[in-house]
Amino acid sequence: MIKRSQVTITDIAKYVGMTNMTVSRALKKPDKVRPETREKILAAASELGYVPNAFASHLRSRKNRLIGLVTASVDNPFYSEVIKAISRAAKEHDYTIMLIDTDGSPELEDVAIDTLLSYQVAGIILSPVSDDASYRPIYLERLRKANLPVVMLDRTLDVTGFSRVVLDNRLAGKLIGELLVQKNIERVLTLTGPRSSQITRHRLAGLKEAYKEGGVPLTLEQRPGDYTLQPAYRDMAAHLRRGKLPEAVFGFNQLITLGAMRALHDAHVSRDDVLVVGIDRLPYADIFDVTIPCAVHDTYQLGHEAFRLLFEQTKDPTTVGREVTISATLIQ
Repeated sequence: MIKRSQVTITDIAKYVGMTNMTVSRALKKPDKVRPETREKILAAASELGYVPNAFASHLRSRKNRLIGLVTASVDNPFYSEVIKAISRAAKEHDYTIMLIDTDGSPELEDVAIDTLLSYQVAGIILSPVSDDASYRPIYLERLRKANLPVVMLDRTLDVTGFSRVVLDNRLAGKLIGELLVQKNIERVLTLTGPRSSQITRHRLAGLKEAYKEGGVPLTLEQRPGDYTLQPAYRDMAAHLRRGKLPEAVFGFNQLITLGAMRALHDAHVSRDDVLVVGIDRLPYADIFDVTIPCAVHDTYQLGHEAFRLLFEQTKDPTTVGREVTISATLIQ
């Protein structure tokens, strides 16, 4: 006996000695099949334990109303908010989102693109695993040949021809820098993403620009990580073990900032002794009366613009790819 989860229309067809088309018609359009044929097929389906693939049927009925969304860090609260915005915008236009989390793996990212292409999605919103200028994923050529609307989100590949929605990272870094300059802080520890990340470089450039314009000397130490909490915690703890506190710690995203705060807490270092600043709003911090100065971006606008650009291209494939930049504001 075939296992229940493996029974297909082909299995039923072989069992009753009929064609796949006849079996499919009997199961989906029974009025189109002679009663005796229908009864034989339905009896075989019941005996074999056939269960229709409801998901596949749903996709077939919604052809070209499916949009792929690929992200490297669905556990990042920043991306969770963006995904929610995209999902809401998609629902307004009767599209369904297929979300794939690559967990920072280039291999899983490649599989994700293949999967979405196989489902013949109407378009893809992609936040790649890396924004290193040298990163050239092997799926790029497949995307181009598919002639599919693609919008890159936040992290982008250094290639032409695709629309993108990005953050004003230089401004975000500069806003934090201006705040530190106002407080006359000279020694800053930056916990960043990878050194080669364009986002990291732009945020650092903005920070340095603020100090240069403010005329305050800057002693800067950079600890590169991967935009996740644990490396930031490790690097902050290692820095504290050296015994010399920075005047300020600058986390380059909310997970990094949270990692730094946890390390300071575990080392019994008061935030009165070290100023913690960051990029992205800390989720639910206000519940605990925790106030962290931060440069924030409108996650709703980011997600909404990504869907809008994709929607424009699905309606008019001749639409030229373009870039939208989301500004930053300082919250103290």
